[in-house]
Amino acid sequence: MRLSDKTKEVLLGPLSQNNPVIVQVLGICSALAVTVQLEPAIVMGLAVTIIVAMSNVVISLLRNTIPMRIRIIVQLVVVAALVTVVSEVLKAFAYDVSVQLSVYIGLIITNCILMGRLEAFAMSNKPWDSLLDGLGNGVGYALILIIVAFFRELFGSGTLFGMRVIPECFYDWGYANNGLMIMPPMALILVGCIIWAHRAKNKDLQEK
Repeated sequence: MRLSDKTKEVLLGPLSQNNPVIVQVLGICSALAVTVQLEPAIVMGLAVTIIVAMSNVVISLLRNTIPMRIRIIVQLVVVAALVTVVSEVLKAFAYDVSVQLSVYIGLIITNCILMGRLEAFAMSNKPWDSLLDGLGNGVGYALILIIVAFFRELFGSGTLFGMRVIPECFYDWGYANNGLMIMPPMALILVGCIIWAHRAKNKDLQEK
């Protein structure tokens, strides 16, 4: 089935041209906090994707019945309910990762990406388009987390998914893990490098 131009823009736009992290500069806090290792970064990205997509659909379905003066409260209630469900599922089936993510799963409620998509898109679009928008923005967010976590874990710990990938002989020859990579400032530097590379490639995103 061929995707329409609008569908492509809604679903694929957040992966690059309108990425919520490197273009809109949203969700930076969690990008710095959960990217020391790949596994929690992937789980966090998946959790945000599910919550954004589902909350977009719910708010889109309710958009014509929500009084404008309490729309933010309704949005927060929907997001909080979904975050609670995801948190409990993680505790039941991926407890170790849940412990690693600590309070950051709960803080998804305050993630600017969620509230931004609910307010800017779901409140004025149909459920199907809202679902695609949520999936696109969630995956775009997760993609940046995974890239940052890959480099931080590889060069900071010499591992990927907790398994050593740098041969022991490298350490015998004098190689040492870069401790700076597992510190929060390095995550910010890596995100900045990604933004720089992305804008260098996409000239239309550069400031005039």
